Amino acid sequence: MSLKTHAKELILAAFNAAGANGQATVSSRELLAATQVSSATLKRYLDELVQGGHIIRVGNARATRYQLAAAPTLASAATGGEIAASGFPLSLASRRLLLHLRQPLGVRQPVTYQRQLLENYVPNVSFLLPNELAAALALEGQMKGQQPAGTYARKVLEALLIDLSWSSSRLEGNRFTLLATEELFKRGTEGNDSDAIMLLNHKRAIEFLVDAVPEFGLTLPVISNLHSLLMADLLPDSTSLGQVRTKVVNISDTVYVPTQIPDLLREMLERIVNLARLVKNPIEAAFFLWVNLAYLQPFEDGNKRTSRLATNIPLLLYNCAPLSFLDVDVRDYAHAMLGVYEQLDMSLAVDLFAWTYRRSIQKYGVIAESVGGPDPFRLKYRSHLAKAIQLIVREGRKLRDAVGEVQLPADDQDRFRAILEIELSALTPENCARFYLTIRAAEDWIARGRHQ
Repeated sequence: MSLKTHAKELILAAFNAAGANGQATVSSRELLAATQVSSATLKRYLDELVQGGHIIRVGNARATRYQLAAAPTLASAATGGEIAASGFPLSLASRRLLLHLRQPLGVRQPVTYQRQLLENYVPNVSFLLPNELAAALALEGQMKGQQPAGTYARKVLEALLIDLSWSSSRLEGNRFTLLATEELFKRGTEGNDSDAIMLLNHKRAIEFLVDAVPEFGLTLPVISNLHSLLMADLLPDSTSLGQVRTKVVNISDTVYVPTQIPDLLREMLERIVNLARLVKNPIEAAFFLWVNLAYLQPFEDGNKRTSRLATNIPLLLYNCAPLSFLDVDVRDYAHAMLGVYEQLDMSLAVDLFAWTYRRSIQKYGVIAESVGGPDPFRLKYRSHLAKAIQLIVREGRKLRDAVGEVQLPADDQDRFRAILEIELSALTPENCARFYLTIRAAEDWIARGRHQ
């Protein structure tokens, strides 16, 4: 944005603020204070806006004042009607925040982490999302009927792996197209390209969430392992994976400076997890995790991608449609985060979250309906299946011995054995995380000839 365009937007924002305070007109002195430009520059811009029919000059000499023209004008950016790059409408609060964030960095006030965002938050009493919006989204997104946690995500897992991996990676500057991502996942090859590694890491991290969250819930180890999977082979020091950082982190294109105190980072990370666990509405809990993890920046790198995937933890637990950030523009995402970082203003983040989650609800609702219901037998013995596969792959047990060790009712053993054989025949390094197996363990087992 040019300085001239920015100054004009500030002029129009000043008119909007005056209108909100009941003022019909604005003086040149008030506009000088709002724009911080010289008198000569302000006069030139005002003359252009008057000639363009955007504002009206009233009075003469020292009594001169200005008011907005009645017809739609350039003021749409400040007073209404602006659409985000992603295609969603912006609330008035979001438009005002956006005008502030479009100012040059030198005009914005440097800030650091404010712990009161957490200290003032009381689960189920305080709300980051408007309460009515959170309730509506929970109703729209929740799977009908009583099902075990994670059922919804498993029904749409194939689409979710591609959508969330690609969308989240694209927001990090990944150059893969959606089609190339699908082809990469089909090949399952590692390659030495950092973009491919980023995508495959996302895939493994999502598979981990779908399996681990129903069993372990929202815990700090789950968040830490999530970060570890996302950033594997992307951080120069592997000992920093899943660990609260001890290094300085700076964020480009913002005046926000994250806290650099490890003890505070650790304390606030634990508090984020503990507070989110107490929130009853899964949508509020998801939004709470998203903004707070990104705002804290607890890890050396990969904080935003960790926050995006962690957002899905409450949704998994409550069988709500997963959130994959479909079609979100990089600029909109950046502005939403900057509003939180610099102003603790959630307006843009709320608009973006509600819009993209409703898109996820629509897409995954259709997919879930087309797939049909889950197999109750498989759901009943899901943990038994994982244990049996671990015994066979990790410890080299025979299939019959593994079936015996998981201790099933005699009437269910034949069917369980049949499912076990199918899963073992389909087991690859690309899908082993769902059984809590490492890639290396799966590779070694396959190399041994899949002995059962």
